[in-house]
Amino acid sequence: MTRDLVLHDWVVAAIALASGGVAGLLVRALLKWLAKHALRTKWTGDDLIVDSLRTLAPWAAVIAGVAVAVSALPLTARIGGLVNQSLTAVLILIATVTAARVVAGLVQSVAQSRTGVAASASIFVNITRIVVLTMGVLVALETVGVSIAPLVTALGVGGLAVALALQDTLANLFAGVHILASKTVQPGDYIRLSSGEEGYVVDINWRNSVVRNLSNNLVIIPNGRLARTNMTNYTQPEQKLSILVQVGVGYESNLEHVEAITLDVVDSVMADITGGVPDHEAAVRFHTFADSRINFTVILGVGEFSDQYRIKHEFIKRLHQRYRAEGISIPAPARTVSLRQDGPQVAPSGPPSLPHQREASSDAFLADR
Repeated sequence: MTRDLVLHDWVVAAIALASGGVAGLLVRALLKWLAKHALRTKWTGDDLIVDSLRTLAPWAAVIAGVAVAVSALPLTARIGGLVNQSLTAVLILIATVTAARVVAGLVQSVAQSRTGVAASASIFVNITRIVVLTMGVLVALETVGVSIAPLVTALGVGGLAVALALQDTLANLFAGVHILASKTVQPGDYIRLSSGEEGYVVDINWRNSVVRNLSNNLVIIPNGRLARTNMTNYTQPEQKLSILVQVGVGYESNLEHVEAITLDVVDSVMADITGGVPDHEAAVRFHTFADSRINFTVILGVGEFSDQYRIKHEFIKRLHQRYRAEGISIPAPARTVSLRQDGPQVAPSGPPSLPHQREASSDAFLADR
Protein backbone atom coordinates (compact mmCIF):
# COMPACT_ATOMS: atom_id res chain seq x y z
CA MET A 1 0.00 0.00 0.00
CA THR A 2 2.76 2.38 0.93
CA ARG A 3 4.63 1.49 -2.24
CA ASP A 4 1.54 2.26 -4.33
CA LEU A 5 1.19 5.63 -2.60
CA VAL A 6 4.83 6.52 -3.29
CA LEU A 7 4.44 5.54 -6.95
CA HIS A 8 1.24 7.60 -7.15
CA ASP A 9 3.09 10.63 -5.71
CA TRP A 10 5.86 10.32 -8.29
CA VAL A 11 3.31 10.03 -11.09
CA VAL A 12 1.55 13.18 -9.86
CA ALA A 13 4.91 14.97 -9.62
CA ALA A 14 5.81 13.92 -13.16
CA ILE A 15 2.44 15.09 -14.45
CA ALA A 16 2.93 18.41 -12.67
CA LEU A 17 6.39 18.86 -14.20
CA ALA A 18 5.12 17.99 -17.67
CA SER A 19 2.15 20.32 -17.26
CA GLY A 20 4.47 23.15 -16.22
CA GLY A 21 6.68 22.57 -19.28
CA VAL A 22 3.72 22.43 -21.67
CA ALA A 23 2.20 25.55 -20.07
CA GLY A 24 5.53 27.35 -20.51
CA LEU A 25 5.64 26.44 -24.22
CA LEU A 26 2.04 27.54 -24.75
CA VAL A 27 2.61 30.84 -22.97
CA ARG A 28 5.75 31.45 -25.02
CA ALA A 29 3.83 30.80 -28.26
CA LEU A 30 1.05 33.13 -27.14
CA LEU A 31 3.52 35.91 -26.31
CA LYS A 32 5.23 35.42 -29.66
CA TRP A 33 1.90 36.01 -31.36
CA LEU A 34 1.32 39.10 -29.21
CA ALA A 35 4.76 40.42 -30.12
CA LYS A 36 3.84 40.42 -33.82
CA HIS A 37 0.75 42.50 -33.09
CA ALA A 38 2.70 44.83 -30.79
CA LEU A 39 5.02 45.71 -33.68
CA ARG A 40 2.07 47.30 -35.48
CA THR A 41 1.54 49.91 -32.77
CA LYS A 42 3.42 53.21 -32.62
CA TRP A 43 4.25 52.92 -28.92
CA THR A 44 7.47 50.97 -28.34
CA GLY A 45 6.64 50.23 -24.70
CA ASP A 46 4.33 47.33 -25.54
CA ASP A 47 7.13 45.72 -27.57
CA LEU A 48 9.44 45.89 -24.55
CA ILE A 49 6.83 44.49 -22.17
CA VAL A 50 5.87 41.58 -24.41
CA ASP A 51 9.52 40.77 -25.16
CA SER A 52 10.33 40.73 -21.45
CA LEU A 53 7.32 38.57 -20.60
CA ARG A 54 8.53 36.02 -23.14
CA THR A 55 11.30 35.26 -20.65
CA LEU A 56 9.38 35.63 -17.38
CA ALA A 57 6.06 33.89 -18.12
CA PRO A 58 7.40 30.53 -19.41
CA TRP A 59 9.83 30.25 -16.51
CA ALA A 60 7.06 31.10 -14.07
CA ALA A 61 4.95 28.27 -15.49
CA VAL A 62 7.86 25.83 -15.19
CA ILE A 63 8.58 26.90 -11.61
CA ALA A 64 4.90 26.53 -10.74
CA GLY A 65 4.98 22.98 -12.11
CA VAL A 66 8.09 22.23 -10.07
CA ALA A 67 6.42 23.64 -6.93
CA VAL A 68 3.35 21.44 -7.45
CA ALA A 69 5.57 18.41 -8.05
CA VAL A 70 7.53 19.08 -4.85
CA SER A 71 4.32 19.41 -2.85
CA ALA A 72 3.12 16.08 -4.21
CA LEU A 73 6.27 14.21 -3.17
CA PRO A 74 6.59 12.78 0.35
CA LEU A 75 9.36 15.16 1.45
CA THR A 76 10.09 16.30 4.97
CA ALA A 77 8.88 19.72 6.05
CA ARG A 78 12.43 21.09 6.20
CA ILE A 79 13.39 19.92 2.71
CA GLY A 80 10.07 21.03 1.28
CA GLY A 81 10.48 24.47 2.84
CA LEU A 82 14.01 24.84 1.45
CA VAL A 83 12.87 23.84 -2.01
CA ASN A 84 9.95 26.27 -1.92
CA GLN A 85 12.21 29.09 -0.70
CA SER A 86 14.71 28.35 -3.44
CA LEU A 87 12.02 28.30 -6.12
CA THR A 88 10.60 31.58 -4.81
CA ALA A 89 14.05 33.17 -4.83
CA VAL A 90 14.66 32.01 -8.41
CA LEU A 91 11.28 33.39 -9.48
CA ILE A 92 12.07 36.72 -7.80
CA LEU A 93 15.43 36.94 -9.57
CA ILE A 94 13.83 36.18 -12.95
CA ALA A 95 11.14 38.79 -12.28
CA THR A 96 13.82 41.28 -11.21
CA VAL A 97 15.83 40.81 -14.40
CA THR A 98 12.63 41.18 -16.42
CA ALA A 99 11.60 44.33 -14.57
CA ALA A 100 15.08 45.80 -15.04
CA ARG A 101 14.89 45.16 -18.78
CA VAL A 102 11.43 46.72 -19.05
CA VAL A 103 12.23 49.82 -17.01
CA ALA A 104 15.59 50.38 -18.70
CA GLY A 105 13.98 49.91 -22.11
CA LEU A 106 11.25 52.41 -21.31
CA VAL A 107 13.81 54.97 -20.16
CA GLN A 108 15.80 54.41 -23.34
CA SER A 109 12.65 54.73 -25.43
CA VAL A 110 11.72 58.04 -23.81
CA ALA A 111 15.24 59.38 -24.37
CA GLN A 112 15.19 58.45 -28.06
CA SER A 113 11.66 59.64 -28.79
CA ARG A 114 12.33 63.26 -27.81
CA THR A 115 14.35 64.00 -30.97
CA GLY A 116 14.89 62.75 -34.50
CA VAL A 117 18.61 62.41 -33.84
CA ALA A 118 19.72 59.07 -32.40
CA ALA A 119 20.04 59.75 -28.71
CA SER A 120 20.31 57.93 -25.43
CA ALA A 121 20.89 58.75 -21.79
CA SER A 122 22.62 55.60 -20.61
CA ILE A 123 23.39 57.16 -17.23
CA PHE A 124 19.69 56.96 -16.30
CA VAL A 125 19.34 53.57 -17.95
CA ASN A 126 22.25 52.13 -15.97
CA ILE A 127 21.17 53.72 -12.68
CA THR A 128 17.64 52.38 -13.13
CA ARG A 129 18.90 48.90 -13.98
CA ILE A 130 21.28 48.80 -10.98
CA VAL A 131 18.61 49.99 -8.55
CA VAL A 132 16.05 47.42 -9.72
CA LEU A 133 18.56 44.55 -9.70
CA THR A 134 19.85 45.49 -6.24
CA MET A 135 16.35 45.57 -4.78
CA GLY A 136 15.52 42.22 -6.37
CA VAL A 137 18.68 40.54 -5.05
CA LEU A 138 18.03 41.85 -1.55
CA VAL A 139 14.44 40.57 -1.62
CA ALA A 140 15.63 37.17 -2.88
CA LEU A 141 18.21 36.92 -0.10
CA GLU A 142 15.57 37.83 2.49
CA THR A 143 13.32 35.14 1.03
CA VAL A 144 15.89 32.38 1.52
CA GLY A 145 16.48 33.48 5.12
CA VAL A 146 19.61 35.61 4.73
CA SER A 147 19.46 38.73 6.91
CA ILE A 148 20.14 41.78 4.76
CA ALA A 149 20.68 44.24 7.64
CA PRO A 150 24.38 43.35 8.13
CA LEU A 151 24.81 43.31 4.36
CA VAL A 152 23.34 46.82 4.01
CA THR A 153 25.63 48.04 6.81
CA ALA A 154 28.66 46.50 5.13
CA LEU A 155 27.65 48.04 1.83
CA GLY A 156 27.36 51.44 3.51
CA VAL A 157 30.86 51.27 5.00
CA GLY A 158 32.30 49.87 1.79
CA GLY A 159 30.49 52.52 -0.21
CA LEU A 160 32.12 55.26 1.86
CA ALA A 161 35.56 53.83 1.17
CA VAL A 162 34.80 53.50 -2.52
CA ALA A 163 33.49 57.07 -2.62
CA LEU A 164 36.74 58.39 -1.18
CA ALA A 165 38.80 56.39 -3.66
CA LEU A 166 36.69 57.35 -6.69
CA GLN A 167 36.08 61.05 -6.10
CA ASP A 168 36.63 62.06 -9.75
CA THR A 169 34.42 59.28 -11.05
CA LEU A 170 31.60 60.14 -8.64
CA ALA A 171 32.01 63.84 -9.47
CA ASN A 172 31.44 63.01 -13.15
CA LEU A 173 28.51 60.76 -12.23
CA PHE A 174 26.69 63.45 -10.25
CA ALA A 175 27.60 66.08 -12.85
CA GLY A 176 25.94 63.93 -15.51
CA VAL A 177 22.82 63.48 -13.36
CA HIS A 178 22.73 67.25 -12.72
CA ILE A 179 23.06 68.04 -16.44
CA LEU A 180 20.17 65.77 -17.36
CA ALA A 181 18.00 66.76 -14.41
CA SER A 182 18.42 70.49 -15.10
CA LYS A 183 17.67 69.89 -18.80
CA THR A 184 20.40 72.30 -19.89
CA VAL A 185 21.71 69.61 -22.22
CA GLN A 186 19.76 66.61 -23.46
CA PRO A 187 20.75 63.78 -25.81
CA GLY A 188 20.12 64.97 -29.35
CA ASP A 189 20.98 68.63 -28.67
CA TYR A 190 23.57 70.40 -30.80
CA ILE A 191 26.06 72.21 -28.56
CA ARG A 192 29.24 74.25 -28.96
CA LEU A 193 31.70 74.59 -26.07
CA SER A 194 33.74 77.70 -25.40
CA SER A 195 36.85 75.61 -26.11
CA GLY A 196 35.63 74.95 -29.68
CA GLU A 197 34.21 71.42 -29.55
CA GLU A 198 30.76 71.12 -31.08
CA GLY A 199 28.31 68.50 -32.30
CA TYR A 200 25.26 66.44 -31.40
CA VAL A 201 25.07 64.99 -27.90
CA VAL A 202 24.81 61.25 -28.54
CA ASP A 203 25.00 59.90 -25.01
CA ILE A 204 25.52 61.02 -21.42
CA ASN A 205 26.78 58.07 -19.42
CA TRP A 206 28.04 57.69 -15.86
CA ARG A 207 31.41 59.28 -16.64
CA ASN A 208 31.50 61.01 -20.03
CA SER A 209 29.33 62.84 -22.50
CA VAL A 210 29.71 61.66 -26.08
CA VAL A 211 29.38 64.32 -28.79
CA ARG A 212 29.28 63.47 -32.51
CA ASN A 213 30.52 66.31 -34.70
CA LEU A 214 29.47 66.92 -38.29
CA SER A 215 32.48 64.99 -39.63
CA ASN A 216 31.00 61.92 -37.86
CA ASN A 217 33.76 61.71 -35.24
CA LEU A 218 33.08 61.24 -31.55
CA VAL A 219 34.30 63.76 -28.98
CA ILE A 220 34.48 62.40 -25.43
CA ILE A 221 33.97 65.09 -22.76
CA PRO A 222 34.04 64.38 -18.99
CA ASN A 223 30.73 65.30 -17.39
CA GLY A 224 32.45 67.50 -14.81
CA ARG A 225 34.05 69.62 -17.50
CA LEU A 226 30.80 69.85 -19.44
CA ALA A 227 29.01 71.11 -16.32
CA ARG A 228 31.66 73.81 -15.70
CA THR A 229 32.31 75.15 -19.18
CA ASN A 230 30.43 77.83 -21.13
CA MET A 231 28.44 76.45 -24.00
CA THR A 232 25.87 77.38 -26.60
CA ASN A 233 22.93 75.01 -27.02
CA TYR A 234 21.51 75.43 -30.52
CA THR A 235 18.51 73.21 -29.75
CA GLN A 236 17.20 75.08 -26.71
CA PRO A 237 14.72 76.66 -26.17
CA GLU A 238 13.58 75.41 -29.60
CA GLN A 239 15.18 73.47 -32.42
CA LYS A 240 14.40 75.99 -35.16
CA LEU A 241 16.88 78.83 -35.56
CA SER A 242 17.68 81.78 -37.82
CA ILE A 243 20.83 82.15 -39.88
CA LEU A 244 22.35 85.26 -41.47
CA VAL A 245 23.76 85.54 -44.98
CA GLN A 246 25.72 88.66 -46.01
CA VAL A 247 25.09 90.04 -49.53
CA GLY A 248 26.11 93.23 -51.40
CA VAL A 249 24.85 95.00 -54.57
CA GLY A 250 26.15 97.90 -56.63
CA TYR A 251 25.29 101.52 -55.90
CA GLU A 252 23.38 101.80 -59.17
CA SER A 253 20.89 99.09 -58.06
CA ASN A 254 17.26 99.84 -57.20
CA LEU A 255 17.13 98.74 -53.54
CA GLU A 256 13.37 98.22 -53.55
CA HIS A 257 13.72 95.87 -56.49
CA VAL A 258 16.69 94.13 -54.86
CA GLU A 259 14.70 93.56 -51.67
CA ALA A 260 11.68 92.15 -53.52
CA ILE A 261 13.81 89.74 -55.60
CA THR A 262 15.76 88.57 -52.54
CA LEU A 263 12.61 87.92 -50.51
CA ASP A 264 11.15 85.93 -53.38
CA VAL A 265 14.27 83.74 -53.52
CA VAL A 266 14.13 83.21 -49.74
CA ASP A 267 10.50 82.08 -49.92
CA SER A 268 11.28 79.59 -52.70
CA VAL A 269 14.21 78.11 -50.76
CA MET A 270 12.15 77.82 -47.56
CA ALA A 271 9.38 75.98 -49.44
CA ASP A 272 11.47 73.70 -51.67
CA ILE A 273 14.56 72.65 -49.71
CA THR A 274 14.58 70.03 -46.95
CA GLY A 275 15.45 71.72 -43.67
CA GLY A 276 13.81 75.03 -44.53
CA VAL A 277 11.00 76.54 -42.49
CA PRO A 278 8.05 77.27 -44.83
CA ASP A 279 6.34 79.62 -42.37
CA HIS A 280 9.55 81.60 -41.79
CA GLU A 281 9.09 85.35 -42.26
CA ALA A 282 11.94 86.36 -44.57
CA ALA A 283 13.77 89.60 -43.84
CA VAL A 284 16.33 91.79 -45.64
CA ARG A 285 18.21 94.48 -43.70
CA PHE A 286 20.47 97.01 -45.46
CA HIS A 287 23.20 98.20 -43.13
CA THR A 288 26.45 99.47 -44.74
CA PHE A 289 27.63 101.85 -47.47
CA ALA A 290 30.80 99.98 -48.35
CA ASP A 291 33.59 101.09 -50.72
CA SER A 292 32.08 99.58 -53.85
CA ARG A 293 28.63 98.29 -52.88
CA ILE A 294 25.74 98.47 -50.44
CA ASN A 295 25.84 95.56 -48.00
CA PHE A 296 22.78 93.93 -46.44
CA THR A 297 21.87 90.87 -44.35
CA VAL A 298 19.37 88.20 -45.35
CA ILE A 299 17.71 86.27 -42.49
CA LEU A 300 16.66 82.68 -43.22
CA GLY A 301 15.09 79.98 -41.04
CA VAL A 302 16.30 76.38 -40.66
CA GLY A 303 14.77 73.39 -38.94
CA GLU A 304 17.91 72.51 -36.97
CA PHE A 305 21.59 73.40 -36.84
CA SER A 306 23.03 71.13 -39.54
CA ASP A 307 20.37 72.21 -42.07
CA GLN A 308 21.96 75.64 -42.38
CA TYR A 309 24.70 74.44 -44.75
CA ARG A 310 22.23 73.00 -47.24
CA ILE A 311 20.01 76.10 -47.00
CA LYS A 312 22.92 78.54 -47.49
CA HIS A 313 24.23 76.51 -50.43
CA GLU A 314 20.92 76.53 -52.28
CA PHE A 315 20.09 80.14 -51.39
CA ILE A 316 23.39 81.51 -52.74
CA LYS A 317 23.02 79.53 -55.98
CA ARG A 318 19.47 80.68 -56.58
CA LEU A 319 20.17 84.28 -55.59
CA HIS A 320 23.17 84.53 -57.92
CA GLN A 321 21.16 83.10 -60.81
CA ARG A 322 18.22 85.43 -60.14
CA TYR A 323 20.42 88.52 -59.85
CA ARG A 324 22.05 87.73 -63.18
CA ALA A 325 18.62 87.33 -64.80
CA GLU A 326 17.44 90.65 -63.32
CA GLY A 327 20.61 92.51 -64.20
CA ILE A 328 21.56 93.19 -60.57
CA SER A 329 25.32 93.42 -60.12
CA ILE A 330 27.30 92.10 -57.17
CA PRO A 331 30.53 94.11 -57.55
CA ALA A 332 33.81 92.95 -56.15
CA PRO A 333 35.68 95.33 -53.83
CA ALA A 334 37.70 97.82 -55.91
CA ARG A 335 40.38 100.45 -55.25
CA THR A 336 41.50 103.30 -57.49
CA VAL A 337 45.22 103.91 -57.16
CA SER A 338 46.85 106.97 -58.84
CA LEU A 339 50.63 107.33 -59.16
CA ARG A 340 52.14 110.86 -59.55
CA GLN A 341 55.68 111.33 -60.86
CA ASP A 342 57.26 114.87 -61.04
CA GLY A 343 59.38 115.98 -64.07
CA PRO A 344 63.27 115.82 -64.01
CA GLN A 345 65.01 118.54 -61.99
CA VAL A 346 68.23 120.29 -63.22
CA ALA A 347 70.67 120.73 -60.42
CA PRO A 348 72.51 124.12 -60.23
CA SER A 349 76.22 124.14 -61.13
CA GLY A 350 77.35 125.65 -57.88
CA PRO A 351 76.23 125.54 -54.34
CA PRO A 352 73.10 127.55 -53.62
CA SER A 353 73.71 131.03 -52.28
CA LEU A 354 71.98 132.28 -49.22
CA PRO A 355 70.20 135.68 -49.16
CA HIS A 356 72.73 137.33 -46.83
CA GLN A 357 75.56 136.16 -49.05
CA ARG A 358 73.94 137.79 -52.10
CA GLU A 359 73.42 141.04 -50.15
CA ALA A 360 77.05 141.04 -49.05
CA SER A 361 78.22 140.68 -52.62
CA SER A 362 76.13 143.72 -53.72
CA ASP A 363 77.54 145.91 -50.92
CA ALA A 364 81.09 144.99 -51.96
CA PHE A 365 80.38 145.90 -55.59
CA LEU A 366 78.99 149.30 -54.61
CA ALA A 367 82.03 149.97 -52.41
CA ASP A 368 84.36 149.23 -55.32
CA ARG A 369 82.47 151.65 -57.45
